[in-house]
Amino acid sequence: MELIRSKKMAGRALLLAGAPGTGKTALALGISQELGPKVPFCPMVGSEVYSSEVKKTEILMEHFRRAIGLRIKESKEVYEGEVIELTPEETENPLGGYGRTISHVIIGLKTTKGTKQLRLDPSIYDAIQKEKISVGDVIYIEANSGAVKRVGRSDAFANEFDLEADEYVPVPKGDVHKKKEIVQDVTLHDLDVANARPQGGQDLMSVMGQLSKPKKTEITEKLRTEINRVVNRYIDQGIAELVPGVLFIDEVHMLDIECFTFLNRALESTLSPIVVFATNRGVCTIRGTDILSPHGVPVDLLDRMLIIRTMPYSLEEMIQIVSIRAETESIEVDDGALAAMGEIGARTSLRYAVQLLTPAKIIAETSGRTLITAGDVEEIGDLFFDAKASAKLLARSEGYLN
Repeated sequence: MELIRSKKMAGRALLLAGAPGTGKTALALGISQELGPKVPFCPMVGSEVYSSEVKKTEILMEHFRRAIGLRIKESKEVYEGEVIELTPEETENPLGGYGRTISHVIIGLKTTKGTKQLRLDPSIYDAIQKEKISVGDVIYIEANSGAVKRVGRSDAFANEFDLEADEYVPVPKGDVHKKKEIVQDVTLHDLDVANARPQGGQDLMSVMGQLSKPKKTEITEKLRTEINRVVNRYIDQGIAELVPGVLFIDEVHMLDIECFTFLNRALESTLSPIVVFATNRGVCTIRGTDILSPHGVPVDLLDRMLIIRTMPYSLEEMIQIVSIRAETESIEVDDGALAAMGEIGARTSLRYAVQLLTPAKIIAETSGRTLITAGDVEEIGDLFFDAKASAKLLARSEGYLN
């Protein structure tokens, strides 16, 4: 975690190897929660790369780009305040006829420091109508682009209604006209998609093309190189900051030799996230070849990884996990039932033990209780089979279940 936060882990890989139900995926989700929402976390499963529309390497590259964030800091001139006046000024239609057009709009903004009256272009009035802005709303208008954003309703109107769906915000401090530092978080994939999708014209065919279901298209290497060049220039100028995120690939043994060769190159790239792999395989063949390799991953890629082995949970840990899960699902379980479930988990698997919680609750409710006891767990144990017990039963039967 410290290596990821200090950005010294980028371009490296981590492999979580262990038996099923030892917490590999939970560990990866724990990493994402610990990093917080500002660091990109992109989970995927090895089998996701197989598509009839897009190349395997393209899907991998897309996930790589999703896991690299860019924090853009921009200084904008804005007019911010509570709307105290909103008057559209009309004029005669220059094209003749009886219609009238809006020549400009007068808007009054108030902050804690003062008020200002602005005369705005009619195109901004269209944006004001789209945002459904009325007197008493807190808004800000960007001076360069003319973009209008409604922040919320002024808290001076908080007692206007008993029940209100609107969000109340305080009146902005300082002057109406000010410079504001705006921080925007985007991923490299967002930039790729924004530049790859052509903007349609106003003709009928373009509009119909936009309405039809968009087919998944590949983003060219040339476009990505161009975006990387622009991103690097922004980083050098101090406008943007690169945030290497985490790409989590579960069931990595499902990837084939072409994907592994691509991963070797992608990990050496200058713009690369931290890659966390997970697998439950021992020595097996690499998909697409007859070569045996540890975890079904080529040895040259294994050399680049830090391998962490996940061990099976002890009985005490299983009891604790079942207890946490029961608390999350608001199920009351006594100590005897928890101990019985822990023993079932040790004998079978943790996943099976956790799945028994809901049926045990139904058995308890049938008996007129809300608390699950050891007797309920024993009854559920007789009703259901786990994978190992079912396999033994099948081994004893010849072709058909007896």
